[in-house]
Amino acid sequence: MERGAPDENMNRRALVFICCSPDARTGVSTTARLLTDYLLLQGAPVEGFDTDPHEPCYADFFPSLVRIVDASNVRGQISLFDRLLTPDQTPRIVDVWNRSYRRFFDTVRDIGFMEEAVGRGIDPVLLYHADASETALAGARDLVRSWPDLRFILVHNEGAAQLGPDAREILAHYPGQGKFVIGELNGAVAKTLSDRALSFSDFLTAPPASMSIVVRAALKAWILPIFTQFKSFELRLEMESSLFSGRP
Repeated sequence: MERGAPDENMNRRALVFICCSPDARTGVSTTARLLTDYLLLQGAPVEGFDTDPHEPCYADFFPSLVRIVDASNVRGQISLFDRLLTPDQTPRIVDVWNRSYRRFFDTVRDIGFMEEAVGRGIDPVLLYHADASETALAGARDLVRSWPDLRFILVHNEGAAQLGPDAREILAHYPGQGKFVIGELNGAVAKTLSDRALSFSDFLTAPPASMSIVVRAALKAWILPIFTQFKSFELRLEMESSLFSGRP
């Protein structure tokens, strides 16, 4: 797969992706990483924020693109939210650490972030990670009640949040305008994800020669369906934009 020219659809909209869950180990950082690499593959500029100041995972993969912020203090909140409200067409991605989750959304409510974003032509997209806990389900419903017009996309990382045979029933209780599914990798291939030097966008354009051909095939088969879902979401946004503007 070749790296594309800057994508007009994604760049035309000021998008803020908020990857979150009130629970740990649901794959939030993995989604932020995948989405960043997807955008880079499209040739889009990206700015990311990792709200875990102690053991940042997302920032480790993109040290030049992702800023570490402490959302528990005013200085960190200013650094984060002022950038998120900058309408310069750069897609922005926030990895909300589960321990920052409550403070993050309390701040969002207190400062009227969602309303201010819409007023500035910025489109927040919530990528909410599901699991089997009542905490996660209650959190999802609370966010939808607070902001019923928010783009709310459910994410199920099958490797991080294994729901077993009841997965369909569990997910059916969640609200949402769509769903992303991050497939599970087997143990041997999953270990490659911890390699800080592994860029998914670089991998798809030029797989490392030193990587096992078996691992290479499995990793590609895992990434491509996820990127296809991101592309489908992007196309839906473009369709909405065309309908709204009255373009043919």
